[in-house]
Amino acid sequence: MSGALSGLKVIEIQGIGPAPFSGMHLADLGADVVVVERPGPPQFGDIGDKTITKRGKKVLKLNLKNQDDVEALKKLVGVADGLIEGMRPGVMERLGLGPDVCLEINPKLVYGRVTGWGQDGPLAHAAGHDINYNALSGALWYSGKPGDPPFATPTLIGDIAGGALYLTIGMLAGILKARETGQGDVIDAAMVDGSAHMMNLILSLKAAGGVVDERGKSVLDGPHWFDTYECKCGGFISIGSLEPQFYALLLEKLKLSNDPDFKEQMDVLKWPKQKARLTDLFLTSSRDEWCDLMEGTDICFAPVLSPTEAAEHPHMKARQAYEHIDGNLEARPAPRFLTNKTNSDRHLAELGTLQKILISWSK
Repeated sequence: MSGALSGLKVIEIQGIGPAPFSGMHLADLGADVVVVERPGPPQFGDIGDKTITKRGKKVLKLNLKNQDDVEALKKLVGVADGLIEGMRPGVMERLGLGPDVCLEINPKLVYGRVTGWGQDGPLAHAAGHDINYNALSGALWYSGKPGDPPFATPTLIGDIAGGALYLTIGMLAGILKARETGQGDVIDAAMVDGSAHMMNLILSLKAAGGVVDERGKSVLDGPHWFDTYECKCGGFISIGSLEPQFYALLLEKLKLSNDPDFKEQMDVLKWPKQKARLTDLFLTSSRDEWCDLMEGTDICFAPVLSPTEAAEHPHMKARQAYEHIDGNLEARPAPRFLTNKTNSDRHLAELGTLQKILISWSK
């Protein structure tokens, strides 16, 4: 497979959520990823060929509770650049495949571990999911309407953004260092850390006085010009007119430029009344009609689309952001390398054997 990471060899220990996503991301960018799966019936979260996070990977069936299979995996560790796993702390050590063992076999190996709570701390061994990690890190606080319980899009902030992408970044940074120094590393990618780290832009606004702890009173979760609205057809639109010139254009398009109720953009006390007015206004026309009026302008506007609708939107189609594989919708690899194309040619997992993988990796 061609791509920016062509030649990079990564072992992925079968799991669910962020580790498989990180493995897919690396494979999308050209890495040679082998996912080690347990023999027998599919595990939880594995829906076979329809599992998008398997794309671009080889599959190696090993029972890691069997010592012969553990020894077989160690041979692969000896020629790998990286290993990623998403087990609870201590599980890989009990299998005899912890980072100390693997780095002794291959000192240049980068050993990536992604968990919710991290490798240490009072909650390290507790079960949890995306929503829990976001809740504890502070990332969930500003999600949702004031007066309603906080709510965030499932899996995106913790599992993917705060977990998988931080694991991927950590792996690439570690591999760069290993190639320079000959010394591998252990990456502790905790979803509570990643989702907390992503709060730094909001925390900058907080330091400047633009964000407060009370929900609904800050520049990104309270104003009428930064929200979603229902339309006459039952669809929704989004408005993000933060800068004064964008706000002025919003008022112009809505014929509110001379309305005294909308003169003060940053008056927190007026936001509830202004938002109520816009709520009623946007209910007077359909989503398509609002798109005709505002889409493509500097208002900072977009319709709220389902994934199926998004795939058919002219902008997303022009960028070929989605594709259909065997009738199923998938998002294509990202980011793009404009002079060195990266693709996901090997959609279906390729069943490999240890001997075949070792030969290809030793070339």
